Amino acid sequence: MTSFVRQTDRLKLFTWHIHGSYLYYLSQCGFDIYIPVNDKKDEGYYGRGNTFLFGDNVIEVPVDAVKEHQFDCILFQSEKNYRIDQYEVLSAEQRQLPAVYLEHNAPEPHPVNSPHPLTDEEVVLVHVTHYNKLMWKNNVPQVRVIEHGITEPTHHYNGELEKGIVVINHIKERGRITGWDVYEQVRAEVPVDLAGMGTEKYGGLGEVLFPQLTAFTTRYRFLFNPIRHTSFGLSVCEAMMAGLPVVSLATTEYANLLRNGESAFINTNVDALITDMKRLLHDRSLAITMGARARQVALEHFNIERFAREWNEVFQFAINNKNVTV
Repeated sequence: MTSFVRQTDRLKLFTWHIHGSYLYYLSQCGFDIYIPVNDKKDEGYYGRGNTFLFGDNVIEVPVDAVKEHQFDCILFQSEKNYRIDQYEVLSAEQRQLPAVYLEHNAPEPHPVNSPHPLTDEEVVLVHVTHYNKLMWKNNVPQVRVIEHGITEPTHHYNGELEKGIVVINHIKERGRITGWDVYEQVRAEVPVDLAGMGTEKYGGLGEVLFPQLTAFTTRYRFLFNPIRHTSFGLSVCEAMMAGLPVVSLATTEYANLLRNGESAFINTNVDALITDMKRLLHDRSLAITMGARARQVALEHFNIERFAREWNEVFQFAINNKNVTV
């Protein structure tokens, strides 16, 4: 096996802008990230945008100029990146570079029988939760898990508002997976606001931009996650890191990392969760205590130093184990 030789000491990563929040945290890992941009600003080609406070290490490349650049590694973040985008954007030589496929989502359409689209055995597959790794039907030998990593929040828990908050984009359109019916059941008995892209169409508050999100959510008594089938949402990680208590369905990775009645209220019984929400509304000291425990879980599992170390290890592994030298 011939090891791939990097061009510089600082890793040069090419990827697409798929999930802005994740890209922001990935940009804290000590390497340069090159992202394509086009005039349409369609999926993956938004460029830096104006929402996220990216540093100078997130570098826009006009889509027509991508083939002129040198990179150390390619990061796929969606099936479209892997099946279509790489052939439209990258040169034949660039497509031979070491590569990693980051899978953000829980398996679909079937929760246990869905084959993952990655079939190239030289590409490292990375899941964001152990649940996702367990449930996807993985087709490559190198499969890793890197749990989310986030930075310290700009604001910490206040909980002055006696109501909960749900933060999910397009929750109604995405139906049962995101738990629109669960949200409706809860809001009939508990004061709960809804934020997220597209939600203003059905009584929600609309999108809250990433730089303002923590300041916005920490005023609420708790954050509610009604999603049935999901990865560990970054909004939940951010809430926990800020000391905001979480109420969630006890599904996917939530059931593994959160302890009911200690670091969160989790349950598959929605009526029980409604009772727990009412407890938090009536007992702010309980909310503060539970939020502090949630923050300890977040510090252990979602600290940015661990996240950066593991990502650097995965990219270095992919580079060192590439069979061909470009």
